[in-house]
Amino acid sequence: MISDYRSQKLSLTLGHLYPDQLNLYGDRGNILTLQRRCQLRGIELRVVGLGVGDALAPDEYDLLFIGGGQDKEQAPVAQDLHEMKGIGMWAAIEDDMPVLAVCGGFQLLAHYYRPAEGPDMRGLGVFDAWTEHKGSQVPRCIGDIAIRWGDQTLVGFENHGGRTYLGTAQPLGRVIKGHGNNAEDHTEGAIYRNAFGTYLHGSLLPKNPHFADYLLELALQRKYNHAESENVPSFNSVATEHGSTVLELPRTSLPSLLAPLDDTLEWEAHASLLERLGLYTEAASVLRAHIDSFRLV
Repeated sequence: MISDYRSQKLSLTLGHLYPDQLNLYGDRGNILTLQRRCQLRGIELRVVGLGVGDALAPDEYDLLFIGGGQDKEQAPVAQDLHEMKGIGMWAAIEDDMPVLAVCGGFQLLAHYYRPAEGPDMRGLGVFDAWTEHKGSQVPRCIGDIAIRWGDQTLVGFENHGGRTYLGTAQPLGRVIKGHGNNAEDHTEGAIYRNAFGTYLHGSLLPKNPHFADYLLELALQRKYNHAESENVPSFNSVATEHGSTVLELPRTSLPSLLAPLDDTLEWEAHASLLERLGLYTEAASVLRAHIDSFRLV
């Protein structure tokens, strides 16, 4: 076990799946954010690209990322996921490795994606969900979006024609403004163990430092404190007095392995997007919470 991150040289290896095929709307910005946040803390983050034809050996990685792409790019990726990476991906997820899957990556980790034209693309079925594209006559889900993530907010940009519907899967969050999974039921994304699917693109981690650090913390705790924590924290849902459910973020008794950073610019960008969506109360609350927490550092 590591009791003090300052006395140890921490390192992580991130597997970036299909960096050439699935990189729409700045999804690489999520990788750059993780690299920068590690660099500022003296943590080595090695990024390894995994393209079509490359096997995925789960023991070689600490977290995984898969971005979004157009339908024509997703077809060969869907085939490769099953033929080359499926077993390794499942092993990693069942061992609680953190995985972030954005847009097309999210769709391909669910049961299937049904495009407007052509055959269904079979997914891995990690998330109990499915996606259907209803054709060009139905407007795309496009624009800025804000969701409720536990008792906090996540902001980002979405642009997808497919509508995703959840079976028993827990959503990542609830839509405050924007479309989310399907523009119907106010859900956004999906969760299975420490795998997170979402439609929020490359502005996700740059404008949500708390979520970026959450992924890094999960990866570090899994790697360095695995012997003391057999169950890496996972999300739960709790019933409210009105009978609905809300996300309850996991807590861990293990000490954080991440040094605090000055995220003033990130939180200002987060609040600015909330303001652009007309969520002025939420924006003020975010800035107030950041100021209060920074004073405690």
